[in-house]
Amino acid sequence: MLMKVTLRTDVLTNNNKAADYNRELFTTTKTLVINLMSSPGAGKTTLLEETVSVLSRKYRIAVIEGDLATEKDADRIRKAGAKAVQINTHGGCHLDARMIAAVLPEFDLEEVDVLFIENVGNLVCPSGYDLGQMHKVAVLSVPEGNDKIPKYPVMFMRTELVLLNKIDLLPYLDFNVEKAKRDLEGINLSSKLIPVSAKSKEGLLDWFNWIEEAYKTCQQ
Repeated sequence: MLMKVTLRTDVLTNNNKAADYNRELFTTTKTLVINLMSSPGAGKTTLLEETVSVLSRKYRIAVIEGDLATEKDADRIRKAGAKAVQINTHGGCHLDARMIAAVLPEFDLEEVDVLFIENVGNLVCPSGYDLGQMHKVAVLSVPEGNDKIPKYPVMFMRTELVLLNKIDLLPYLDFNVEKAKRDLEGINLSSKLIPVSAKSKEGLLDWFNWIEEAYKTCQQ
């Protein structure tokens, strides 16, 4: 005999409770929190290195690094000048709010203006988990090609900014920036695309200005 089982509990309930806890803490301390997501190799860590190197002159910056293993990315961020705490998921494809809550005691959030969360490299899993952040930002790189926005729409539907990284490679690869903008507009009219290059530094000022405006809003 077949039994019908009704699932009444949201599988994300515990995560969302932790996210609410994190958000209340961030709001109380007026810490701007940005969840940075991308596929592996899109250049999140290099972008963060450049961001920390420049903006740490103005803001007190901290970073939570998410990876399956090692502290390599956290070490890079520390060398750039920011406090970094590594979370290793040991096979998990994303960070969740409970993981973030568990490492927050390692920071004095009263002394942190901007907290970046570099999520595990994946264009699927991270988009579905609220970490308590104020903003979700996706990094897309030119070598990935023009098909990523339409193929992974959920990620780009849930982010308010897309950083198109590695534009220094545009002369060598078949990538159409205007098509990427149209694809993004087709699924998320409220999102913005900023072309950048962590290598040549092109476009980084627009990214820094976006952070500055987000920080001002966070302080209100």
